[in-house]
Amino acid sequence: MLYRFVNKLRPAHKHAIFLGIDIAFAIIAYIVASIMLIGQGWWATVNLWTLADIAVIAAVVGGLSAYLGVNKVKLNAYEMQGMVDSAFVAISLVGISVITSLLLPGHATHPSVYVVAGMLFLILSVLVRLVMRVVLLRIYRTGNHRLRVLIYGAGQTGQQLATALATDDTVVPVALVDDEPRLQTLTVAGLKVHKPSEIRSLVARYNIQRIVLAMPSAPQSVRSKLMRELDDIGCEVHALPSFADLISNDARTLYESRPVDLNDLLGRDGLEDQLPGVSDTYAGRNILVTGAGGSIGSELCRHICGCRPASLVLLEHGEHALFQIERELTALAPDIKIMPILGSVCDSSLVDVLIKSRKIDIVLHAAAYKHVPLVEQNAIEGMRNNVIGTRVVANAARDAGVERFILVSTDKAVRPTSVMGASKRFAEMIVQDFATRSDTTRFSMVRFGNVMGSSGSVIPLFGEQIAKGGPVTLTHEDVTRYFMTIPEAARLVLLAGSFARGGDVFVLDMGKPIAVRDMARKMIEGSGLTVRSADNPNGDIEIEITGLRPGEKLHEELLIGSDMLTTPHPKILRAQEDHLSEIELAKALKSLSEAIETRDMALLKSILSRWIEQTDPADEASVYQ
Repeated sequence: MLYRFVNKLRPAHKHAIFLGIDIAFAIIAYIVASIMLIGQGWWATVNLWTLADIAVIAAVVGGLSAYLGVNKVKLNAYEMQGMVDSAFVAISLVGISVITSLLLPGHATHPSVYVVAGMLFLILSVLVRLVMRVVLLRIYRTGNHRLRVLIYGAGQTGQQLATALATDDTVVPVALVDDEPRLQTLTVAGLKVHKPSEIRSLVARYNIQRIVLAMPSAPQSVRSKLMRELDDIGCEVHALPSFADLISNDARTLYESRPVDLNDLLGRDGLEDQLPGVSDTYAGRNILVTGAGGSIGSELCRHICGCRPASLVLLEHGEHALFQIERELTALAPDIKIMPILGSVCDSSLVDVLIKSRKIDIVLHAAAYKHVPLVEQNAIEGMRNNVIGTRVVANAARDAGVERFILVSTDKAVRPTSVMGASKRFAEMIVQDFATRSDTTRFSMVRFGNVMGSSGSVIPLFGEQIAKGGPVTLTHEDVTRYFMTIPEAARLVLLAGSFARGGDVFVLDMGKPIAVRDMARKMIEGSGLTVRSADNPNGDIEIEITGLRPGEKLHEELLIGSDMLTTPHPKILRAQEDHLSEIELAKALKSLSEAIETRDMALLKSILSRWIEQTDPADEASVYQ
């Protein structure tokens, strides 16, 4: 009832009420001050001068309150500045009243009455607003269902967030958490700062629905680690950008503070929780991950650290990417020996020495150039890295007697229409060939669909475009793709290593392919916006069709043949596909090496058209090839 009454009040009504309250308190303060200083006999001295005093006080307080807008300050924003304005009104009340009494002859009121009246008015004015603020906030909050939030980080951003949310009608902060001991004794915005070890009990005690990481200055590795640790608590975890980022032009940072429901975009439940752990296969082993700084490689490294390997060797040709993942893993698993190696998989001497000297037991080969249009324009380098690099690593693994070799492949390798897909199919055939000729090393491969959230994927691209106001660019109205999450991809690779018999191709049962247009629409609507179209010309974001890029397919496939074999897990399928014979592959690789060394695009095209089924490489070479 009170909630409905308060909501029905118009701003003009509220302003009039507060103005009346201020005038009433000024008069009450004058009367109380007179009684305090003169005594009960003050009533007998009431005369026209007294009425004049009351009139002057009412006029001064009413006029100044209206002029300064004290009666218009919102209660949930009434803090220091409102108190300062109220104090100015009180001081003005004292000053004008004293001057008036001195200027009027025969005026009997002592100036001390006005001083005490001003002090009482200030106390009453401020006190009633603070009390009403508490009461009205409770009325609003009981009338609304509010999201209960725990803020992780009691630094500057956390304090600002707690203060801002203290007056919010839809979100209520219930606790602060920080790992800094000196902050754990403080109370910020009315919230006690707790230890991180108390998070689970706080979530249960206060029915917390969301945890906000208010620590934008912390390295990404620290925030990622915290998000993984908090993932199983049962709350949504958000990472908040700094308030400086909120007013900057970094649209990507803003979008990342809004989580994307990947299960909703996938159109199916995530499978990472259904895929069993594989710690025994990797525990106590020396493991090499190539392309360790990439999206898949870095996630593989994080999962492997949870398997407690003896050592983890990171091979990466990007200096910055290697620095970032090495720093993150060192913080994540300080007791595991992490060895960052800067170099290329095409460097046979480096790879040979690395695998033998580090006594590598398992190789996870994730190093590859994967962006279809970019590889299409740089076909020679794409082939060198993806094909020759795979042969170098696989050969070194076999010669060193490595236990397992797992290649990370792609659905674009199935009847490829792009140079990137053809290069990955070549890499698959190399691994299949090694599998037939190796007695000690188990060679296998994993074929992915598109990995959500990886570098260059549609999720971050669409996110940036939405944050900038659009349009969202789509290559074709009917384009479809298989999608999986990064954790699903990483877990699948590790499971493939444990299931491998030799020459196997593992794929994840990802259901039906997803229409990318539907995904774009869901992301727009998930951001609280609408799609602009012919049916909705007043929408917020337009989906613009740009046309398929060179080498892109309208629909992707996961298997070359139709024969599928089972594995110990129902969601993982295994195929044994035909491949080139040892002699045919040797001829193809010899010709390919010649084309790469001479940078002969005509020879490369003829090789792909001869040895790779349904390949249609780009007609023109880039100036960089």
